[in-house]
Amino acid sequence: MSDILQKRLVFAPWADPRTRRLPGTIPVDAADWLLIDDAFGAQMALRDRLIGGTPERVHRLAPECAAAAGELYAWIIGLLPGRGYDFGADGAIRRPDGVTVRPDPSRPLLTLGRLVAEDLCLMMPGGEARDAGQDAGQDGDQDEHVLGGAILCFPAGWTLEQKFMRPMMRIHRPVAKYTEDIGRRVQRLLDGIRPGMGLLRGTAHHSNAPLHNPRTEEQGRAPEGDLPFIRVERQCLFRLPETGAVVFSIHTSVVRPDDLDDHQRQTLAEFPIREAA
Repeated sequence: MSDILQKRLVFAPWADPRTRRLPGTIPVDAADWLLIDDAFGAQMALRDRLIGGTPERVHRLAPECAAAAGELYAWIIGLLPGRGYDFGADGAIRRPDGVTVRPDPSRPLLTLGRLVAEDLCLMMPGGEARDAGQDAGQDGDQDEHVLGGAILCFPAGWTLEQKFMRPMMRIHRPVAKYTEDIGRRVQRLLDGIRPGMGLLRGTAHHSNAPLHNPRTEEQGRAPEGDLPFIRVERQCLFRLPETGAVVFSIHTSVVRPDDLDDHQRQTLAEFPIREAA
């Protein structure tokens, strides 16, 4: 059961008719991308422990995705000034929670994982994965994007090990609602993203799981017992202009229903979330 909770939910996908149904996207600007909320300090402390103690569980990066990871690193570092981050003369960065991180561009995703609360996934076009000798078409169309790198500290019932270097349909195989039709729509969406034009979508489900909840496909995602929390993923998509990779970020919030605001509570009653994980 999660012991890291938000007291206020910044984004509730069921509360906006544009984000209520799959794939449900709305525009987002880079200035509104990275969130610092009331659970930032506690979430970052857990990220520090996971990255420092078991990096092999939360990090993957294919060699052919290294350039994209470097591009993402430079972009996010450039977004941090003015957002509560202090840059020291020695290059160290002090986060808004007061913890100092020494950035390491040779470990771009591991460094970013200790600077921002978002999990970050890099999706490569399938053709690039084939050129690098990977079978991007296994269990999916050869034009599908492939997960080429990630820092994933807060998985909601899946493991990076099973999804790494897999195409989108294979990644979502256990998700019953992710049909071939949805897969084609998502692929068109990924193909259509242009640099500077971000997209935001969200998912929500009732949960009793911890924030860090890796589960294999064989284990399944079905919870047992009471489900006292609502877990929300605020997902953003951006295309990196130099490498062309798509950044898929996930900001996770876990709240008690009593901490929803009036509009969120009312729309949840009108449009209840039926999925649980």
